[in-house]
Amino acid sequence: MTLRAVGLAGAVALALGGCARIDDLADRLMDRRPPRERYLAGLAAAGLDRHALVRDWIAAGERALSDAPTVTSPHREEVVLPDDQPAAIGLRIELRRGQSVRFEVDLPGDTTSAIFVDARPAGTTGDSLGQPVAEADSGRRSVEFEPRRDGWYLFRAQPELLRGGRFSVSLTVAPTLAFPVSGRGEREILSRWGASRDGGRRRHHGIDIFAPRGTPVLAASTGRVVEVGENELGGLVVWLRDERGNAQYYAHLSAQLVAAGTTVAPGDTIGLVGNTGNARTTPPHLHFGIYRRGEGPVDPFWFLHRPPGRIPALDVDTTLLGGFARPRLAGAVVRRGPRGDADTLRVIGPADSVRIVAAAGRWFRVQLADGAQGFLAARAAAPHPVADPITVQGTGVVAAP
Repeated sequence: MTLRAVGLAGAVALALGGCARIDDLADRLMDRRPPRERYLAGLAAAGLDRHALVRDWIAAGERALSDAPTVTSPHREEVVLPDDQPAAIGLRIELRRGQSVRFEVDLPGDTTSAIFVDARPAGTTGDSLGQPVAEADSGRRSVEFEPRRDGWYLFRAQPELLRGGRFSVSLTVAPTLAFPVSGRGEREILSRWGASRDGGRRRHHGIDIFAPRGTPVLAASTGRVVEVGENELGGLVVWLRDERGNAQYYAHLSAQLVAAGTTVAPGDTIGLVGNTGNARTTPPHLHFGIYRRGEGPVDPFWFLHRPPGRIPALDVDTTLLGGFARPRLAGAVVRRGPRGDADTLRVIGPADSVRIVAAAGRWFRVQLADGAQGFLAARAAAPHPVADPITVQGTGVVAAP
């Protein structure tokens, strides 16, 4: 760490820790602002916001959002950040209403270092960013939320100033509802939302899950049964109001096994698969729909869909993390995500030195000389000791847009 950084570290410690009066401490305990906002306010109050390293720290956090690489769930990276160079980790992922997402940072054995964790919509045009939808409270290193609308979302993890080291980040997407037919899964969904009905005169406002007659139909969540009845289209039906305010619709049943007013838990049997109503000429199946107050029917698929796959086993030389490397051959491709089908960010050769800042599966997240970040296949990277490290133009551990 440079002398300039050491001096700043002392100033930060005095500004944010040390000799606060009792009434100042009480004010901080009552402060409802997110930890990152309070941290920046503390730096500004001490006059440190004009320091070059502090400005670089803020810029690194902003760039982590604007240039975040695209990943899919589940995702995990092992990260090494320098403690004398402001940096942050950013990720970008597409989410659907009905899903739940969790973003978590893990620092084994470290309970004192602050890491600021937040999530927000990516925005709709250009470099626009939405306001945070989730921010970790003090002492926590994870955020979890359910998106209110479909779209791209950004996740950021940034250690406090002059605190680098090794940690991991993970991002996992899951459904918010349990599957509503016993012993069945997504392969049995044979008719999706929006399919044409009655010669195009109407659209399918749900999904059809096929199963043998008499297969138990299960409550997809905790809720209260609000109606047990029969209608021309759905035949024997059950309506359930869940804890999120959604109305769940179970139709074409051969039997109803609950009464109105019953409180149910996920997995409770509420009926049996059949083909009543306008499904008399089709094989037995459950029509499952979701209705939102003031909006009407919404696509229930994403409330049930679990992204396939597992976190790839880490298959790289982790001793290279935090060091430098060069491509083994000319024409090495740095990609915008840790996948062979991800878009190309840059093509580099043996003369190009890169810093290895993270690893995911068989990929290294690398930082190029201009500050851009992407993913290089680990087999294409050769260790390259650098006595005079490359000068990075810009800050942040992120990928280029």
